[in-house]
Amino acid sequence: MGQIIEFPSNGASATGYLASPVEKVAPGVVVIQEWWGLVDHVKDVCDRFAANGFYALAPDLYHGQVASEPDGAMKAMMAMELSTAAKDMSGAVTELVKRSGGSSVGVVGFCMGGALALVLAADRGDAVSAVAPFYGVVSWPSPGPDFETMSAAVQGHYAEHDDSASPEASRALEERLKAMGKDVEFFIYPGTHHAFFNDTRPEVYDAHSAKQAWDRLIPFFREHIN
Repeated sequence: MGQIIEFPSNGASATGYLASPVEKVAPGVVVIQEWWGLVDHVKDVCDRFAANGFYALAPDLYHGQVASEPDGAMKAMMAMELSTAAKDMSGAVTELVKRSGGSSVGVVGFCMGGALALVLAADRGDAVSAVAPFYGVVSWPSPGPDFETMSAAVQGHYAEHDDSASPEASRALEERLKAMGKDVEFFIYPGTHHAFFNDTRPEVYDAHSAKQAWDRLIPFFREHIN
C-alpha cells in the first residue's frame, strides 16, 4: 500500500499518493487522475505499478477535493488552474527522478489526465521518456502543448465509442505526432467506451481490453524509462 506524501512544486509544495516497489532502485511513473480527483481507483493503479516494480506517484491536482457525480467532476475540472496543475505535475516528475535513481520517468493519464499527460511530456521533455494517454486528447486550442519539445515515446489507448476522445480525434493526434517524427503507437479497442480501464465503473469497464492495455503498458514503460 502507498501513502500520501508532500513534495516540492516550483517554490510551493504539492501532495500526492506514492506507491513504492520492493526494490529501492526502480523506474518511476507519474499517474495523472481522471476528472474525479485522486480517488481510490487512481491509488489502486499506483499500487499495481508498484507490484510490477515501479515507483508510482499520483499528484493530487484538486488538492483534496474528489467528486462522485459528473456535475461535481466537471466543476472541479473547470476550477482547476492549469498553470498550478502543470507545476504540481512537473514537481512529481522531479520527485520521482530523485526517488527512482534514474534519469527519466514515464507518465500515464486517464481521461482529463490523458490530455494532461501529453502536456506534461511536452513540458518536461528533459525527464519524461515515455507517455501513455488513455482516452485523452488535447481538446483546447490555446495554449496547447509544444509537441516539438517532447522527447517521449507515446503509447495511446482509446475507445471505439467515445465522444470526448473519438477514434477520429485520436488518429488525427497520432498522425500529427508521427509527422513530427515522434515514436508513437495508438491502440483503439473495439467495442469499448470511454473509461474502459476503470474497474470501479462497471457500466463502461471492459476487463479484456483493460488487461490488454495493461499488458502493453508495462513492457512499454520498461523499455523506454531510463
